[in-house]
Amino acid sequence: MSAQQQYDEIGEAYEGFKALPLEQYVVVPSFLALVGDVRGKSVIDLASGTGFYSREFRRRGAAEVLGIDISGEMIAVAEQLEEADPLGVRYEVGDVAELRPIARPFDIALAVQLLNYAQDIATTERMCRALHRGLKPGGELFLLNQSPDFRFDGPTPERYGFRSELTGVEVETGPQVRTTALLDPPVSFIANRPRRDVYEKCLQAAGFSGLTWVPLTVSEAGEREFDAEFWSDFHANPPLEMLRCRA
Repeated sequence: MSAQQQYDEIGEAYEGFKALPLEQYVVVPSFLALVGDVRGKSVIDLASGTGFYSREFRRRGAAEVLGIDISGEMIAVAEQLEEADPLGVRYEVGDVAELRPIARPFDIALAVQLLNYAQDIATTERMCRALHRGLKPGGELFLLNQSPDFRFDGPTPERYGFRSELTGVEVETGPQVRTTALLDPPVSFIANRPRRDVYEKCLQAAGFSGLTWVPLTVSEAGEREFDAEFWSDFHANPPLEMLRCRA
């Protein structure tokens, strides 16, 4: 099943991910802190899903935000949310591997769980080149993805709301992974876990520099809500990692 088909089926349930402990107390605060101050800047959110980060950065003062996702259902939910609470975020359906020319490049690009949907290195490189074309010279790209070092035989992220399992299929970029958000009912999707060198070589080939891997951290709110033992599995085997670089 393609990424488009998977996310068309998930639709509105995707918004529920953000209430799970891993997202609420680790992923969202870590990613927002990494991107930092967006006031007056333009932001393109590629693989925007239902627009969570598009909306959040618009609220934080971004001058312009464009969200693009391959799933028409995801974009439909994002547009419904925009209609209910107008922020001035624009959305469109698009495949990043075949991205339309961007008339005006952006200051900041976001790629949350994007490159893991490329089935091979050539597609990964096309996505990276599209990301580079969408940025002004010196613009920054921020990525969030499954950690290339996550150990499937190590401590799991299940107590934080997610299950991550190998499917047994290996593609050119790395192993195929089934991730399940432990909602009611659970929601699963299949993607790949690219090797670290795949990210680095494809981004550098597209013209990016200053590649820096950044770990996620538990927020102060997460430390107040749960004790250190609760977060021990996360610290022992972080399931996700962030990456920043410059066009």
